[in-house]
Amino acid sequence: MADIHNTAIIDNSAEIDEGVTIGPYCIIGKGVKIHRGTILHNNVVIEGNTEIGQDNEIFPFTTIGLPPQDLKYHGEETGVRIGNKNIIREYITIHRGSVGGDGYTTIGSNNFLMAYVHIAHDCKVGNHVIMANAATLGGHVEVEDHVVIGGMVAVHQFSRIGAYAMVGGFSGVAQDIPPYMTASGPRATLYGLNTVGLKRNGFTDETIAELKQAYRILFREKLNLKEALKKLQEELPYTEEIAHLIDFINKNRRGICRPAKGKNSDK
Repeated sequence: MADIHNTAIIDNSAEIDEGVTIGPYCIIGKGVKIHRGTILHNNVVIEGNTEIGQDNEIFPFTTIGLPPQDLKYHGEETGVRIGNKNIIREYITIHRGSVGGDGYTTIGSNNFLMAYVHIAHDCKVGNHVIMANAATLGGHVEVEDHVVIGGMVAVHQFSRIGAYAMVGGFSGVAQDIPPYMTASGPRATLYGLNTVGLKRNGFTDETIAELKQAYRILFREKLNLKEALKKLQEELPYTEEIAHLIDFINKNRRGICRPAKGKNSDK
C-alpha cells in the first residue's frame, strides 16, 4: 500500500499506486495519477489531469498541473504527463497544457530539475535533461534529450533546444539552438560544438569530427542555410547525427541561433 502522511489531503478520485510515499501537507487533486515508487517529500501540490510515472522524487513546495499562465485558457481539460525516475527539486512549477497546443505539458524520464525551475504550458522536455536553478521555459518550448540548461536561463516560447546541446547560465534563448552545440549570452549565440558533453556521452572521435565539419559548413563558410544544408548532404556521411541536425534546422520556426561576430569557435 501507499505510505501517506495523515496531514496529506488527497481527492477521492486520485489514483495512488502501491509503493508511493506522500509526505506531510501534500495536496493531491481530482484526477491525479501517481505510479509506484514515486516520493513526494512534503508540501507538494499536484492538480488537474496529471499523471506521474514511477520512481520520481519530488521535493517540497513544488506545484504540478496548475492552470497555465495563458490568457486564452478558460478551464479546458488539459494536463501534464511526467515519465519515470525524475528528480524534481524545491519550488518548481510545471503547468498543465493549454488549448493552443496539444493540451499536454510533457516531461520524459531521468531528468534532473533543480530548484525554482519553471516549465510552462505545452512544453515538451525529453530524457536525461538537466535544468539548473531558476531556468525557465516559456510556453510551447521543446527540449530534446541530453540537454543541459544552466542557471537563470530564460527560453522564449516556441523555441527549441536540440539534443546534447548546452546552454550557459544567465542566457536568453530567443531562437532554436541546434543539436550538439553550445550557446550562451543575453541573446544567446553559438560557441561551437559541445565537445565535452559529446565525449561524456560516448560519441566517437569520428562522429565528433564530422559534427565539427558540419558546424564549419553551417556557420563559417558564409552560406545561407539552404546552401549550407545542401553542402552538408553532399560532403558529409549521412549519419544519424548529421541527419538529425539537418532535420532539426529544416523544422525551425523562430530562426536558428548563430555565432556572434568574431565568435566562430568550432572546438
